Amino acid sequence: MTDQINQSGEPTANTERVFIFDTTLRDGEQSPGASMTLEEKLEVAELLDTMGVDIIEAGFPIASDGDFEAVSEVARVVKRASVAGLARSAAKDIDRCAEAVRKAVHPRIHTFISTSPLHMKYKLQKTADEVLDMITASVTRARNHVADVEWSAEDGTRTEIDFLCRCVELAIKAGATTINIPDTVGYTVPEEYQALFETVRARVPNSDKAIFSVHCHNDLGLAVANSLAGVKGGARQIECTINGLGERAGNAALEEMVMALRVRGDRLPYRTGIESSMLTRASKLVSAVSSFPVQYNKAIVGRNAFAHESGIHQDGMLKHAQTYEIMTPESVGVAKTSLVMGKHSGRHAFKEKLKELGYELGENALEDSFTRFKDLADRKKLIYDEDLITLVDDEIVHAHERIKLLALTVMAGTGGPQSAALTIEVDGEKMTHQATGNGPVDAIFNAVQALVPHHATLELYQVHAVTEGTDAQAEVSVRLAEEGKSVTARGADPDTLVASARAYIAALNKLMVKRGKNRPEIMAG
Repeated sequence: MTDQINQSGEPTANTERVFIFDTTLRDGEQSPGASMTLEEKLEVAELLDTMGVDIIEAGFPIASDGDFEAVSEVARVVKRASVAGLARSAAKDIDRCAEAVRKAVHPRIHTFISTSPLHMKYKLQKTADEVLDMITASVTRARNHVADVEWSAEDGTRTEIDFLCRCVELAIKAGATTINIPDTVGYTVPEEYQALFETVRARVPNSDKAIFSVHCHNDLGLAVANSLAGVKGGARQIECTINGLGERAGNAALEEMVMALRVRGDRLPYRTGIESSMLTRASKLVSAVSSFPVQYNKAIVGRNAFAHESGIHQDGMLKHAQTYEIMTPESVGVAKTSLVMGKHSGRHAFKEKLKELGYELGENALEDSFTRFKDLADRKKLIYDEDLITLVDDEIVHAHERIKLLALTVMAGTGGPQSAALTIEVDGEKMTHQATGNGPVDAIFNAVQALVPHHATLELYQVHAVTEGTDAQAEVSVRLAEEGKSVTARGADPDTLVASARAYIAALNKLMVKRGKNRPEIMAG
């Protein structure tokens, strides 16, 4: 079990156990478009079992032969957790569910019936007395099959409190070992939900004979808050799903529940058996098999949960991680905090990122590179490590250059001919020339040739994208050969033509160094 740690790194007294009931394979799969194959369900179930989930609700056996087979197979492969199947109050549902979970190490039947006036009148078309009789009959039948029976009051948060207490008392008397009062439609608020559990547990005389459970939907964005409130009200089982997967707006997210209890043990003195370092792995698996992407800013497991771009945040993080992170990325299975480089990043983060990539630049070189980085970040949405490597390498190449690119304008299209107006600086002297060519790159190189006459032969011209996307930086490689001497240089820019000019000029600078010439024009000699 994962130790409970507070912000100061001290263990907390999270001694009271809360059981985690995962319904990703049942309630989660009810999300439109989230159906999983048998093999995928087994893969998810085995991971949930390994990470310490206490109860895995594997499906609704009566729904289809496929669901029955999935529950049966999950029951067969799971080694530690209880395996539950869902059943309505009908005898056929309960018998089918019992058969499906028969091979489980710890089988559970989870049976339910609606108890709110709205549901009883319009959905069930049953009277209150009929519902009470069905509770007794269904729980008794389930208990005759297995020792572990959970009973749920569907739409419990919109059920009249007196009637709810009668239902709970009868369910426990008939043999229910777990009582679930779900917020089926995501309607309640935390204070109300906590009070509901306190009231039911206080008023039902045999309430100490069962574990109470929360099951909250996220229609108002309150599923996690309501679930925690229910625990404070006396519930000791939390029903949830990986990534909050579930019908409509989803269920309470397992990873958020687990980490809220882990991080805020000072206010929530409870513990779970979940190995939290497996949360990110579980999130990615469920996202992959359900084809439901995880939003970037999703708590705990979202791509940005441990990523920082703001210069103020990055500076704070570099000084002390807890300035902006209340848990370590490692605690949820993320390798490390990510300082995302972008237009909001500051010099401190830029310098540290370069150090991480193996670059130690002097102040002037750092300032020049930072200026170019900010210019790139204004034009490119995502800055990858490869972008920074290329940018700094390009800066280093040009640090001692005698020929510098100042400006480039290219005219291209189907009409032709293509032309390039190029302005360069040669040993401090500004020079401009316009040339045409068989394509824009040829025009650029012809302009360079006119401004810096030479006899070098172009042996290689190669372009590739440094990173992905239509705004990717282009990296151009150019190899020039002259009098047996060969040099290769690179140029990078989001504009492929600018990168081409940079690479060609960088190669000329290298040739000049190799030949030891004092003036560029001597290269023609």
